Amino acid sequence: MHRLLLIDDDEALAAPLASYLARFDFALSAVTRPSAALARLAQERFDALILDGMLPEMDGFAFCKQLRGGQDPWREIPILMLTARGDLTDRVVGLELGADDYLAKPFEPRELAARLQTILRRTRLAPAASTTPSPTLLRFEGLTIDTARRQVSADAGPIELTSTEYELLLMLAREPGRVFSRDEILNRLRGQEADLYTRAVDILVSRMRRKLEPLEALKTLRNAGYCFALPALSASARDGEGAP
Repeated sequence: MHRLLLIDDDEALAAPLASYLARFDFALSAVTRPSAALARLAQERFDALILDGMLPEMDGFAFCKQLRGGQDPWREIPILMLTARGDLTDRVVGLELGADDYLAKPFEPRELAARLQTILRRTRLAPAASTTPSPTLLRFEGLTIDTARRQVSADAGPIELTSTEYELLLMLAREPGRVFSRDEILNRLRGQEADLYTRAVDILVSRMRRKLEPLEALKTLRNAGYCFALPALSASARDGEGAP
């Protein structure tokens, strides 16, 4: 059973939502303030957060930024943002701050369950890749991806990515030079048809580029999509055998 933490000041929402999500093997706990959420996260393990955009103490967007920017063990926990409006600004802000998905209020509980299943499926399946014959270390000029540890590092040090950013980088890096369309990327990452919000891919790529600077790892092909552009290191370079 997956454990979820709902952070929403609407106390009437928790009980019916917990009852509904239990049908899909979710156990929902709820708090109404970010401070209470931090206390629960310090004491218990949760598989994902459902975070409302409007909260006391600080809004959900600021709290999302705090979680993603910290060094706590839960900084990479999947986050689904609930927004009071379905407008573009809320979606963009939530994704740029590190949320993995969003859902506008009022929402259908079945859609919430589906989106949570998709987020958790990505998180669950990703480590399994390290048990296949694929290499666990992908090395490129200036960048290394450790698929066993789900870590990315540049020459200057580690690069902190959200789970969605990591999955997108890994997908592109495993097939350098191949162009992935926005729809294809969304289908692969979200596990569903991508007619909801293709602009989300552009936001993810923009956010990743800032984190990967000064490396020019991601290339945009106008009206086509994105590809990974860093050259792979040769075996001798990887092993440090290039010197005479």
